[in-house]
Amino acid sequence: MLKKQKLAIIRKWYPNALTTIDSVNILIDFVENNLELEPNQIMVADSVCSDDVNSIQYPARAQEFLGPFKMGGLNGFPFTGLTGMGAFASHVPDNGAVYIYYGPHIGITKSGDIGEIQRFGQSKNSGCCGAAKGALAKLIDGTITEGNITDMDYQMNTIEQILFKQKERILNAQTPILEATEVIYEAIDERINTLVEKTSYNCKYVILVGAVLINSDSDMGSFNTIKRFDVINVATKERKSFKNIFFG
Repeated sequence: MLKKQKLAIIRKWYPNALTTIDSVNILIDFVENNLELEPNQIMVADSVCSDDVNSIQYPARAQEFLGPFKMGGLNGFPFTGLTGMGAFASHVPDNGAVYIYYGPHIGITKSGDIGEIQRFGQSKNSGCCGAAKGALAKLIDGTITEGNITDMDYQMNTIEQILFKQKERILNAQTPILEATEVIYEAIDERINTLVEKTSYNCKYVILVGAVLINSDSDMGSFNTIKRFDVINVATKERKSFKNIFFG
């Protein structure tokens, strides 16, 4: 299947989606041309779901960066917290940059079904993100208890609580799994920005790329829709958005 045919399927749900390969290429061009940095001067952290599909579909050219440091747990929430962000910040080249890619993921099959994918070696589809779908099912059934977070299932319980706080918004949406993913993105974006504000960086720039990562069937690859692309000058504290470069 041609790339334009794949994008046509994904863009029915996410009109601004790009392949992850194209997104990484755009980002590398930007840091070289605008920030005058080489990829090997940039330490990358990702806060994406620990689902194995995200490792399988990780874009190869991203390996030109240093890292990645893994911040995310179920559906990309940055469970490593301040300790993880602080550890990651201490690994960055002095004259380089921090690049943080974060957000939830969702599946879209090549037949256009959302919330699932066909994985390698499987004949039937499975949930993607399974944690989001599981939490949504409990929300629909009314079996989430407000404030209930346990040691045995801490990450899943956290995702459940994020959805519970936006219960009416999600349940009244035309496509609840799509809306639940948006709610989770907003929670991740808020947390990442709070962690960045509370962390000291000994480098030139902090680059924040917030997105919804879109997985598809094993022969389709992955995509994303960029929701934030901010560059923070560490010395001056100036923050600029360059999100439009992904919509050119």
